[in-house]
Amino acid sequence: MTRPRVGLLTKEYPPEVYGGAGVHVAELARELADLVDLEVHCFGADRDDPLVAASYGTWDALAGDAPYLAALRTVATDLAIVDGVAGVDLVHSHTWYANLAGHLSALVHDVPHVVTTHSLEPLRPWKREQLGGGYALSSFCERTALEGADAIIAVSEGMKADVLASYPAVDPDRIRVIHNGVDPDGWHPVAETQVPETQGIDLSRPYAVFVGRITRQKGVVHLLDAAAHLPAGSQLVLCAGAPDTPEIAAEFRSRVDELRDAPVDIVWIEEMLPREQLIQILSHARVFVCPSI
Repeated sequence: MTRPRVGLLTKEYPPEVYGGAGVHVAELARELADLVDLEVHCFGADRDDPLVAASYGTWDALAGDAPYLAALRTVATDLAIVDGVAGVDLVHSHTWYANLAGHLSALVHDVPHVVTTHSLEPLRPWKREQLGGGYALSSFCERTALEGADAIIAVSEGMKADVLASYPAVDPDRIRVIHNGVDPDGWHPVAETQVPETQGIDLSRPYAVFVGRITRQKGVVHLLDAAAHLPAGSQLVLCAGAPDTPEIAAEFRSRVDELRDAPVDIVWIEEMLPREQLIQILSHARVFVCPSI
């Protein structure tokens, strides 16, 4: 039997991964490749990954720093992807960045379109400060794709409820909940301590750890508000990088500076650590903190 040819559409794909959706897609692609003829269509530079059929770079014709231009460049990239997926039997898009590409591919090539929802634009109103009028465009891309999709995968029951609340035109029967998986061979406690010691973490004292991007959605500013109330002698380790905007980065840095005299010691690791290094830090933490709003 001929295996179906599936186009996986995503902004993030290794090595250009900066968030949870990118991790999800990378792991999903690895597993799907055993089941279907998979080809990844992603944003950014060329990759040598055999699963990547094409990468789509930036658009010089849309140069500039107006906030809305980021959304326009995304739409331009989506249009190129539509041409690139010719011949696939199904397209599967992730996040608003690739959703419009999936929707238009379904129309142009007459193939089914599946959307996986990781977050929703109506629930992220702070993006107006990032995108300006581009937020209306990102919202349009997402709404159009979800309302027109043949199937929607929600990564939790909560996400399914959010989809139905945000987009009441979506038929509930088209939504399936498939939780994010964990690879136990890749994620497990380790005894090694070189990484936390190198990063300035005192392993003789307890520490809480946050891992994530510096973005409104992650609630990191609220975590810093709470940090001043942590016990003296404890540590708060922030594995926090890839800020959404320079303004958010500056605000975060200012809040960290304000905590220099707090009873808790702040250890801020600004780089996005590889998984092997991150696992060492997670393994020896007393508490993992998820302040997401």
